[in-house]
Amino acid sequence: MGHGATRNAAHRWKVLAVGVAANASFAAALGGIPATAVLIRAHYHIGTAALGMVLGMLGLGIVLSELPWGLLTDRWGDRRVLLTGLCATALALLAMAVWCAPVGAHVPGVSLLASGLLALGLFGGSVNGSSGRAVMAWFSAQERGLAMSIRQTAVPAGGGLGALALPALADHAGFAAVFGALAVICAASAVLTIVWLREPEHEYDAAPAPLASREPGALSERALSPLRSMTVWRTVTGIGVLCIPQVAVLSFASIFLHDVGHAGTAAVSATLAAVQGGAAFMRVYGGRWTDRHGDRRVWLRGCTALTVAIFSVLAMLTALVPQTHRASSAFVVLLASVIVLGGIAASAWHGVAFTELATLAGPGRAGTALAMGNTGAFIAFFVAPSAIPLLLSWFGWPGVWVAAALCAAMAWPAFAVPRAHGSSERASDSGKRARSRAAA
Repeated sequence: MGHGATRNAAHRWKVLAVGVAANASFAAALGGIPATAVLIRAHYHIGTAALGMVLGMLGLGIVLSELPWGLLTDRWGDRRVLLTGLCATALALLAMAVWCAPVGAHVPGVSLLASGLLALGLFGGSVNGSSGRAVMAWFSAQERGLAMSIRQTAVPAGGGLGALALPALADHAGFAAVFGALAVICAASAVLTIVWLREPEHEYDAAPAPLASREPGALSERALSPLRSMTVWRTVTGIGVLCIPQVAVLSFASIFLHDVGHAGTAAVSATLAAVQGGAAFMRVYGGRWTDRHGDRRVWLRGCTALTVAIFSVLAMLTALVPQTHRASSAFVVLLASVIVLGGIAASAWHGVAFTELATLAGPGRAGTALAMGNTGAFIAFFVAPSAIPLLLSWFGWPGVWVAAALCAAMAWPAFAVPRAHGSSERASDSGKRARSRAAA
């Protein structure tokens, strides 16, 4: 390999760093703003139902914009889309710092806050598909599981930092500081995009396997859009419903621990940070494991089964909380521990699932496929915060966690391994391992 090729190959890690930074900067808002839910409720003088609607606007914005951003990425290129989205997101956050933050006796209306979060979601929806397409273009097939999982790890890592820092920042400096800090982070990611993100001199594995090997009778990958692939749509459906228990934890664990156990801001922040940190580790581990074994759908079904089991246990434990007085400190610690485990299980599959989507579509259409997956995910981010307050008023917290377990169970058939798919993938993975041994 010549010097130019080596330099080109080494540059892929800088491209991955851009993807990580871009996803982490938006995830800090996505995970950190819901972590301030108790303070939003107090500072903006709104109830739990209005809080759910406001938080749901962030997910709705992503749902509406994700697929258009993905289609634009495949047509326009990842660099221009990512740079445009990050700059627009930073400007939206600056506008929220100026007009959507309570200052003294002035409290912005709930509709203004909801509109700001909707705009934040509309612009932030650009990040996933564009950064994922860049990673697919720069990394070889034998590295994409790990690379995509590292990129996806930025979501819980950035969300964990946001959950750890933003509640304290909101408590001591107000929401103008929260929105301003997030704007600075997005602007810094835009600078990295300008400096490091470019098209590769050659695209690794430019001719992926035909989708016909995964879906009998289908057209080749180059002719078949992901929008017409039933395998892609089944995977997207599984991603969407499996995101619901994750969203339940990220959006309402702070309210749950506060209302049930009277946990303080520090304890709530530590719990959510533990969820995000554990999820980040498991996403990287899952990507590496599936690169070696090739069994992506086995990993996805394992995470699904574990999520169902843990949230069922959480529902049973919550039903034991005394209704007339607060739970004991030890019992609250137990509840928080189960929430951490459930949140990790409900988040550990993301990198593997999005790698599967991008592989099904191929590098040239990865932006569209990843956008489809993220649309499914953020439908959950919109629906769950709006539905949970209703479930809470009707059935209490046990009903909320039972519903989360049932949603995870619905993902099980979506991640089934089709017979033709499993055979071809196992053959492909065996060939990869044989070539690796021969090269060694």
